[in-house]
Amino acid sequence: MSAGTNSDWPASLRLYGFVTRLAEPLAPLALAWRAGRGKEDRRRLGERLGRASEPRPNGPLVWIHAVSVGESLSHLPLVERFRAQRSEVTVLVTSGTRTAAELLAERLPEGVIHQFAPIDAPGAAARFIAHWKPDLCVFVESELWPNLLHVAKASGAKLVLMGARVSERSARRWDRRPAAARAVLGLFDLVYPQDSVTADWLEDHGIMIAGRLDLKRGASPLPCDEAALAELRHQVGDRKVALAASTHAGEEALIADAVRGLDPAPLLVVAPRHPERGRLVALSLETRGWTVALRSKGQPITPQTQTYIADTIGELGLFYRLADAVALGGSFLEGLAGHNPLEPARLGKAVVSGPHVDAFADLYAEFLAERAVLIAKDPGELAKAMKALLAEPNLAEALGERARAVAARGREDVEAAFEVLKMLLPGA
Repeated sequence: MSAGTNSDWPASLRLYGFVTRLAEPLAPLALAWRAGRGKEDRRRLGERLGRASEPRPNGPLVWIHAVSVGESLSHLPLVERFRAQRSEVTVLVTSGTRTAAELLAERLPEGVIHQFAPIDAPGAAARFIAHWKPDLCVFVESELWPNLLHVAKASGAKLVLMGARVSERSARRWDRRPAAARAVLGLFDLVYPQDSVTADWLEDHGIMIAGRLDLKRGASPLPCDEAALAELRHQVGDRKVALAASTHAGEEALIADAVRGLDPAPLLVVAPRHPERGRLVALSLETRGWTVALRSKGQPITPQTQTYIADTIGELGLFYRLADAVALGGSFLEGLAGHNPLEPARLGKAVVSGPHVDAFADLYAEFLAERAVLIAKDPGELAKAMKALLAEPNLAEALGERARAVAARGREDVEAAFEVLKMLLPGA
């Protein structure tokens, strides 16, 4: 599809472009305010305005964008494939959050450039594309910024939407402006949804899909500091460890109640989805009678510690390895939609999830078909499942190994994605 001009776009997108152009002069103030609240890296605010902090190397350039932690980590195997097999190609990775940037700084291969994504304003988008001149732009999952996409397409770059996922909320928003949805999605040369719901929605809106791919399926196991793991195991001693992973407000108390009466009592480790909630989680559990230690404060696990709050960034792989059983959050309360079970599955961990997993319905159906996950429909079922997994190591090991086998299938998606993308580069 030709990029055309903004005047060719539906009225809603023209209005969006007009408003963002008017608001752009205020962007530095807004970004400075966010930096004051810890939501932006003050040293790199220029990148958010499209002003690059590094020069562009010569030769072909692939730009891969993913906004948050999960999406950013999902494309790492793809980045590694480019570095290993097409070393002459520069890989530029952008993200939208400080947390994602901090993790990528630790895990990106040598030679890969990271920048913060520019705000979706016409000037910032134009500066970003003019400097980097990408040959191929890969957007992961659901990051659809009209100005940035339009400028990238007009530059002559190829655009690919990889592992597209349209949430129920996003679908409702786009459905109010179907012409805008078709115009923005029509800028992509190739679209690969990751699930059947998204595939059906795209086809209903006249978007031709090229196949199904989910980069999260092929990600590597989360990393772990082995020395830190050894120290934690020493502190835990012979106690079992129940991990409440990626929890949201209200889930910590629910999971804590589920394991409270177990005998012998396990150590409950709570890793909130948003680590900045750590102190609030600790206070909530202390008021319920739990003895709590906070990792962010450097507090050790002692024989008296009942709950350990893992409120740090980039250490979830450490706590998955420490765990004997995992209650995967984001799924136990109404209004939530689940988290990806592949991270614990890659490490062979036994997982209990709540019933609210609509965001990953296809994936959970696959896990359930292989008896590789347990679903607890209410607190009573959760308590029963956690008790069984902690009391019967063979049961937990068998469940975890079935989950590991399901997760291993995803390596094919990374290979398929790489084969498609390398053919879109100059000189392919």
